[in-house]
Amino acid sequence: MTPIYRENPTCPEFIIGIEPPANRTEKALWFIFRGREILLKLNKNPGAIPKLLDFGELGLLGIREQYLGTLEGTHCYSVELSEDVQAPEGMRFVDLRQAYSEINEKCFALVNKAVQIMEWDRTNQFCSRCGIKTLQMPGERGKECPDCGELFYPRISPAVIVLIRKGHEILLARSPNFPPSMYGLIAGFVEPGESAEAAVVREIREEVGIKVKNINYFGTQAWPFPNSLMIGFTAEYDSGEIQPDGFEIEDARWFSVENLPDLPGKISIARKLIDHFLKEEGIEV
Repeated sequence: MTPIYRENPTCPEFIIGIEPPANRTEKALWFIFRGREILLKLNKNPGAIPKLLDFGELGLLGIREQYLGTLEGTHCYSVELSEDVQAPEGMRFVDLRQAYSEINEKCFALVNKAVQIMEWDRTNQFCSRCGIKTLQMPGERGKECPDCGELFYPRISPAVIVLIRKGHEILLARSPNFPPSMYGLIAGFVEPGESAEAAVVREIREEVGIKVKNINYFGTQAWPFPNSLMIGFTAEYDSGEIQPDGFEIEDARWFSVENLPDLPGKISIARKLIDHFLKEEGIEV
């Protein structure tokens, strides 16, 4: 199936790596996390990822460190900190949902990768089957239980997101968790044994009570909330009246280009879907 939307790879210069270099002498990029917050520089280059020869230069104590690979030849690492660590002078911890609106798309893609690998490492220190401490598998991003042989790879959770069109209007919905006045698209996780297209139909029915037709693939985006692969679709309204479920969705309406509410940030696939609709309506974005 040909996608409606084609995007250049977000990080074409990034090469995945598993084993860190033995004798690195050049500075590396350090993606440093306190829970779901990332450490960013403030002075001279706002929003920048720290670039250091050694993580210890910051005077912080890391719990675990993971090697990610290289970006344009620069080695990259992620580091997990304890929850009570304070930011060094000239830096601040920023919640990931705020960070994605402050940094460019290439950088956010690496933040996305870094936080998911950090959390995979943190949550798979011990075998969930027998409780024995796991071991890093050589040459690949995986852990193995030395006792029962169970394998643990980074978890990726597929989720669908869909723009529903009705003539010159689109359906936008508001979650109780959204910032005030912001509306987005219908989205939800794919259930076990379910196709992505079936998930589109189910999520729309469950959250707003309408039926759709002509479901078409749009594109994908990795999304670290918590470890999603967002699979974007477009669809056309078929029948039914909008009935928000009152739980996932507190409000949903049809919007034309003349009365759009506050929208998701430019980096998100939700916004890319909406911008695609606007271009079809002759609006420059």
